[in-house]
Amino acid sequence: MSDPSVQHHQARPAVPVLHEQRLDEVLGAAPEPGRERYRPHRVGMVWRSKAFRVGAVAVALLLCGLIILALVREQTGTEGFLVGLGLAVLPVPLLMAAFRWLDRVEPGPWRNLLFSFAWGACAAALVAIIANSFATRWIATATADPASADTLGATVIAPVVEESAKAAAVLLIFLFRRREFSGVVDGIVVAGFTATGFAFTENILYLGNAFGEDQQLGSSGLASVTAGTFFVRIVMSPFAHPLFTVLTGLGFGFAAVSARDHRVRRIALPLLGLALAMGLHALWNGSSSLGPYGFYAVYGIVMVPAFGLVTWLAIWSRQRELRTLAAELPAYAAAGWLTPAEPSALSSMRARGVARDLARHWQQDRIRGRAAARAVAEYESFATSLAGL
Repeated sequence: MSDPSVQHHQARPAVPVLHEQRLDEVLGAAPEPGRERYRPHRVGMVWRSKAFRVGAVAVALLLCGLIILALVREQTGTEGFLVGLGLAVLPVPLLMAAFRWLDRVEPGPWRNLLFSFAWGACAAALVAIIANSFATRWIATATADPASADTLGATVIAPVVEESAKAAAVLLIFLFRRREFSGVVDGIVVAGFTATGFAFTENILYLGNAFGEDQQLGSSGLASVTAGTFFVRIVMSPFAHPLFTVLTGLGFGFAAVSARDHRVRRIALPLLGLALAMGLHALWNGSSSLGPYGFYAVYGIVMVPAFGLVTWLAIWSRQRELRTLAAELPAYAAAGWLTPAEPSALSSMRARGVARDLARHWQQDRIRGRAAARAVAEYESFATSLAGL
């Protein structure tokens, strides 16, 4: 005759039940270093292999990167390219750190972020430089007015081409990494990384061309074209491209949290975000043609308030994720899946950081150091995903 207590235990879901908040038990659940995880053998065509798909994407992005490298170097020269590269890289770590900070509640995998950055820096930049050049030449030929062609290309063609190319990365992750794209913050972060990569390549081109112009004019110092370009693009507006594309990311983010039966909304929201991104981009590019103070007026009246509004929305969305944890996890604690103290700890970024620090310095288990901190971070991520079910 079977023991009823055993039957009751077996009827419960197969999830870890922690009766005491002991760090060594959490770390003990992590796989030992070197232990192989089970991976089912998939029989099928070669393009169904994950390794093949990853390799194909990596090779495609690498080819795009080599082509864009050659094109930019051809326009700027070797010295201009190196100067542009050294100056353009300065805001990249700051922007990436800011977007990664937003993603700390439920961190997305780095592979998605690296793909987004590479797409923006290589694929989107290549599409933009080829399409913009072709369209501008065609307009100049059709109108016999090169000045108007440049203005029309900057205010109409470039925003449509560039924002569409950057939005493609957000769309790909939204479609093919749907489980990892679950809300507004994910849309902001993916779009931000994509735009950061795009701006990096574009800044190399602009700064390299400015350096070449300075060499021809013999100018240097603060009065040089390079210094002016650096001040406008790196100091004043490093957030410009991320701001444009984040509007697209917001559209995809709101679509991700919409009910599945609202198909019109799920399609319309990304398109609306893309349209707003194109419109703001066009206004920014056309600001220099609005008179001697047009650029500063657009910067102060439109760009800075828009940046503040999007920043507030991003931080609010991050705090909303923490409030969701505090509201949803107590039910799992009541069921015995979590200890009573865990919901409040998991809904506090400070408490999460303390837990990782303790794990990093824990000395009573086989896993310690960074591996222990990663195990705790993985546990925090799983618990966060549990709250979103």
